[in-house]
Amino acid sequence: MLRLLRRLSTREVLMALVSTAFVALQVFLDLRLPDYMKEITMIVQTPGSSVGDVWLAGGKMLLCALGSLAASILVGYLAAKIAAGFSKTLRRDIFAKVQSFSFGEINRFSTPSLITRSTNDVTQVQMIIALGLQVIIKAPILAVWAIIKIAGKGTEWTAATAFFVLFLIIVLSIVFSLATPKFRRMQWLTDAVNRITRENLTGLRVVRAFNAEPYQQERFEAANADLSGTQLFTSRVMAVIAPCITIIMNGLTLSIYWIGALLIDAAQMTEKLGLFSNMVVFTQYAMQVIMAFMMLTMIFIMLPRVLVSAKRINEVLDTELSVVDGPGAEPQDGLVGEVEFRNVSFKYPGAEDYIIKDISFTARRGETVAFIGSTGSGKSTLINLVPRFYDATEGQVLVDGVDIREYTQKKLRDKLGYIPQRSVLFAGTVASNVSFGDNGTPPADEEQIKRAVAVAQGADFVEGMPDKYDSPIAQGGTNVSGGQKQRLCIARAVCREPEIFIFDDSFSALDFKTDKSLRQALKTELAETTCLIVAQRIGTIRDADRIVVLEQGKIAGIGTHSELMKNCEVYREIALSQLSEEELENE
Repeated sequence: MLRLLRRLSTREVLMALVSTAFVALQVFLDLRLPDYMKEITMIVQTPGSSVGDVWLAGGKMLLCALGSLAASILVGYLAAKIAAGFSKTLRRDIFAKVQSFSFGEINRFSTPSLITRSTNDVTQVQMIIALGLQVIIKAPILAVWAIIKIAGKGTEWTAATAFFVLFLIIVLSIVFSLATPKFRRMQWLTDAVNRITRENLTGLRVVRAFNAEPYQQERFEAANADLSGTQLFTSRVMAVIAPCITIIMNGLTLSIYWIGALLIDAAQMTEKLGLFSNMVVFTQYAMQVIMAFMMLTMIFIMLPRVLVSAKRINEVLDTELSVVDGPGAEPQDGLVGEVEFRNVSFKYPGAEDYIIKDISFTARRGETVAFIGSTGSGKSTLINLVPRFYDATEGQVLVDGVDIREYTQKKLRDKLGYIPQRSVLFAGTVASNVSFGDNGTPPADEEQIKRAVAVAQGADFVEGMPDKYDSPIAQGGTNVSGGQKQRLCIARAVCREPEIFIFDDSFSALDFKTDKSLRQALKTELAETTCLIVAQRIGTIRDADRIVVLEQGKIAGIGTHSELMKNCEVYREIALSQLSEEELENE
């Protein structure tokens, strides 16, 4: 938690210091009230005293109470402002950190966990700061100041107060030793509930198609029951605190009055008034001491869960990035849109086996290099190394003659137009999705957007929408078909006017006619752009300048379609599994 608090800005620290000063003022005014109570008691018991003296002392008490109220309001305002500002900073830092994660770091935490850490965990920290500036600071000041005030007013009363405070500390220690491990588990169980909920909502069509609602319900019920059971356990344990505090407060009051009665009964007549006044004042101060511990108890109830949340936030913020910016190298002269793999091997973090092994090839400007192979052969993994979603375990990937690890990530990705295997659209409009992102150039104008959509063979359905290019797109593109989503994703890449296109099985949702028209448009309109294509259909890649055939992560053959049909058995098997020999010859 202290490591998180170091992120407080100078302004927030100054506000916290001002808040602390007002907390001290509030405590001072609160502890003046028993003094005026003693004064009023003495006035009432002293013969010849006037009502005016009582009103004067009462007026002072009222002013102290109003001053304490004003200080309390100001402290609450400052605490809320600091807590809200700090949580805003934390959310921003977590979001920025996650944005810089490679897929390896994201997979390490999981998406539901990262969502929980940036929302629920930050809220826990915000609450503890808001209460802490009011309670954690006030409680020690109040307790120490009150103890100083009661010192010397009666050893018997002091001993009784110490006994009940010790009893309270023992109860709190037992409660927190039982609750803290459960609070840690509670955060993990919250992640589990979020994960199951997210999976169910994301895969709702599959769940319904396979009548898996009861199965999903059972999974959710199990996770929900675990979370509820843990929360019930912690709530029951924490519920012990309230009656214990009630017993302590009432027991302490009773003890003070019982001891006071014995002392007054044994005292001389001249000392009885002083003892009675001291007893009244001591009772007030003792209650302040117990109140200080009660306030700390409120914090202690929240603290175990907050400490877990703070640890989880720090885990994200302290994660060392596996993909970092290079020094910012410039491409070699004369090289534009060239991609080269030199003896590249890759395995996922923590894995033992390589996904791809010793891959070497070069794609020059304007060429189309395609990748094909059986499922799990490493096609998508290979091209995901180009934008540095992962870094190669061994070997080098070069773009324009420079190792991609020498570029800044922004400069490298400015060169690329990436179309993912799973089409991703964002809430907005057709135009905002096509012109999405920054390519180091001015924002795309209307003509660029229209051209990109036309190249992607999407003009027909976009022009048919009610608002055309301003037509709304729902989150995830749920209001357009799979093929339309794929074409809009291709248009988004075309609109960037990149040096290199990366198509990760991006034609799978297109019919053969649209597929062929799209490839012809790309070849005509973007003849100088390098294309890396992962595909499963022979028809999509047979016109490529070079086809790389992968088998179990290794290159089984490189060449044109006709060359591979003659000398690569793996490619020939794939081709014949899709088309007959006559179709392959006549196509």
